[in-house]
This record gives sequence, C-alpha cells and structure tokens, in this order.
Amino acid sequence: MSTHSALLDTLRQAVGTGHVLTGDGLIGYEQDWRQRARGRALAVVRPGSTDEVAAVVRACAARGASIVPQGGNTGLAVGSVPDDSGTQVVLSLRRMDAVRAIDAANLTITVEAGGILQNLQQAAEQAGFLFPLSMASEGSCTIGGNLAANAGGTQVLRYGNARELCLGLEVVTAQGEVWNGLSGLRKDNTGYDLRDLFIGSEGTLGIITAATMKLYPLPAARLIAWAAVPSMQAAVDLLGLAHQHLGAGLTGFEVMNQFALSLVDKHYPQQRVPLFRTSPWCVLLENSDHESEDHARTLFERLLEAALEAGCVNDAVVAESLSQAQALWHIRESIPLAQAEEGLNIKHDISVPVSRIPAFVAETDALLAREVPGVRLVDFGHLGDGNLHYNVQAPEGGDAKAFLREQEERINTLVFDAVARHGGSISAEHGIGSLKAAKLPHYKSPVALRMMRAIKQALDPKGIMNPGRVLA
Repeated sequence: MSTHSALLDTLRQAVGTGHVLTGDGLIGYEQDWRQRARGRALAVVRPGSTDEVAAVVRACAARGASIVPQGGNTGLAVGSVPDDSGTQVVLSLRRMDAVRAIDAANLTITVEAGGILQNLQQAAEQAGFLFPLSMASEGSCTIGGNLAANAGGTQVLRYGNARELCLGLEVVTAQGEVWNGLSGLRKDNTGYDLRDLFIGSEGTLGIITAATMKLYPLPAARLIAWAAVPSMQAAVDLLGLAHQHLGAGLTGFEVMNQFALSLVDKHYPQQRVPLFRTSPWCVLLENSDHESEDHARTLFERLLEAALEAGCVNDAVVAESLSQAQALWHIRESIPLAQAEEGLNIKHDISVPVSRIPAFVAETDALLAREVPGVRLVDFGHLGDGNLHYNVQAPEGGDAKAFLREQEERINTLVFDAVARHGGSISAEHGIGSLKAAKLPHYKSPVALRMMRAIKQALDPKGIMNPGRVLA
C-alpha cells in the first residue's frame, strides 16, 4: 500500500469516509476566491470536532504530509488553497460551526472556527448583544479564517481588528496536541501570549478550532451619513472633526474616490450613488449612539455643520431610514464587485499612518500616471484606521490579461516602495499568504523575519502547516 493510500485510510478512520473528499469536483476547495490560483489536493478532509482535527494532524505529521487549513476560502492573498503537487491535505473547518456558549455577564461568545461570521453576528444580536466584526464577505467567511488572517473590516476604527476582539483560542498544534485557551479572561499575565501568536499566523503555526470573542451592548441607534469632500486632506480633516464631535460613537469612516464610485454607478445603476459626479472623493460615516436616535442625529448635524463651515465637506446627506443606511453601505461594499465587472485589476491592501495618507495618495497617483500611462486608480477603504485598498485597473479598452502579465510586478514594487517611504505596511488586513510571501523580505526588517522563522521552527519543526505562506 502506498504512503498516500495509507494516509487516506487513516484519515477516513479519523473523520468518516464521507468526510474525506478525493478526485474531481473539488474546485471550491482548490481554487482561491479571486481565481488567481488553482491547486490539486490529495484530499479534502472535513473534521467535525477538535478531537478529529487533532487526529488528522497526527496522521499527517506521522507521514510528513503538509496541511492547508481552510475556512470559507474567501481570502485575497492565496493563503488557503493547496499547491499543484497533489500531495497536500486541505483541512476544512466548515463542519465545526457551533456556538458553544454565550456568557452575558462576561460579555463573551465562544464559537467554533467554522462558524460563518454573519451567523455569529446574528447569534449575538438574538442574545441582545453586538459582535462588531463586519466585512463584505461576512456571509461566507468564517471566524477561524478571520482570526488566522487577523481580519479588519469596517468597524476597526472603534472596535479593533479580529485580534482585539478575541479573548481566547482553542488550537490544535502541529504535533496534534490541543491547547485550550478559551478562558475569556481580560487579564491573564502569566507568560507569553500564545493567543496572539496564532492570530494572524495564517495557519502556519497551528489550527484554530474555536475562539472566545468579545461582545458589546447593542447601540440604541446607528446613523449613516454620506459626504462629498474636495480632497483626501479634507477627508482626513473631517475624520478629526468626527472624532471630536462623536467620540467613541464614530464606528465607521470609509473613503471612496470618484472612479471607484463611477464603477458602481456604471455596473449597478440601480444603486443610485449620491454626490459623486461633482466630487473627487466621498466619505461614508457611521455614528453608533447608546442614548437615542434623536441624540445621534443631533450630533451628526453638529458635525456636518462644523465640517461645512471648515470647508472640508461640500455637501452631505444623512440616511433617513434603515433601508437608506443599508443602501449607502451597499454602495461602498459593491466597489470590489464593480471593479471585477470592469475587468482584471491589481489589488493592494496597504496601511499608512492617517496623517501621511494625503501625501501618499498624491505622490503615488502621480507616480503611476507617469510610469504606467492610462492606468485607472480605484482608491477606497477604511480611512479611519489608515487602511486603503489602493487598486489599479488596466487602461480602458486594453488587454487586461496582458496588462497584469506585463505590469503587475512593476506596479506592486512602485506601490510598496511608496508605502515603505511613508512608514506603512504592504498588508493591512488581507494577510501575506503566498501572493506576497516573496515580497515580505523586502519590506520587513531582518530581525523581525529571524524571530518569525524561529517561532515557525519551534512550533512546526516538520514544516507541515501551510508551507509557503507568510515565510517563503
């Protein structure tokens, strides 16, 4: 019996024959969401419990088979699909989707890693609480994947990334042992923070199987405003005013350039994008108020009056209903979809100190226009936390495939070098995966990389956990 056949037999014994998938028909597991890469797995294994995950890892470790952990497979950095060797085991956590416990007094919810983010939000709301992690893929991404990539989304400004929302983890190590760190304590100063090692590690150190996450009281009101601003500097000035007027009530601050919104208007005309035709930038603001809707609206009106007087806002609208608020958010979240409709593009998920963003945008816009004539810039993102999706669309009417083939590496270098000059990061919330692994050594300090490699060697000495991701 071959090594692969023996491994498959052991995996079937561990999780059941029906949950070890082989052969054709695995494209949903073998191809990434953006269709940038397609691999070939030895098998897709779907364990239903932490003990089964541990058994799978032990079986793979014994035979030297590498493991690719996978949640909703919605990542944007090619970090959760197999290579084309046909030897890797995709370990899908989708069956592990239970809410294990809600602790109202401790303001926590303990969930399994395969739980869909939107289901977690709904479970929290049904219990009378808010779970604030939110992003466009929330209907299909999983909490394990969110934690593995330290996902951000639209509420980071107030509540932080997935890391800040997590109080504890359950993890299966590369040796197939189980670490239970689900206590939910907010204070536990008893040594190295193992939780933070695994959050953001993209499955390269171990497999997150469950997590204890923070909950918050539901706000009494959530209001949305949409403002036209004359420049990126004006958007930053508006952000400062919003902090002053709304304080912790400011839970969202998104910026979108005119071309990004024009794509939504072009491909989804039924959405009726406001104010974008006469303004180079628009901003979406969210105010979550724990007093009342009237109080929230009064604060918003005062903010917008001050912004109009200061000249950082040209015009603004405030949503008058929940449906209007949802429609405005939908416009923002439709930008990536509209960009895909327009054609192939080069995506950048970068972060820069908020104070440096106007200079970064002005400098890099001019640089790309000069170096790659005809490029169209789809610039949008979470200005409140310094995260921009600085995307580059091929010239209109050109061969987009040829553009990516000929220009992607050069454009990436131009953008990443500009990010470095402004003290930023080449990955704000999407992770490194395999897409940026070769780039990381150019933008991460050698000391940091040595420490990262030492951690990888200590926790995964056989190198079976998601090899080729993060550290090339």
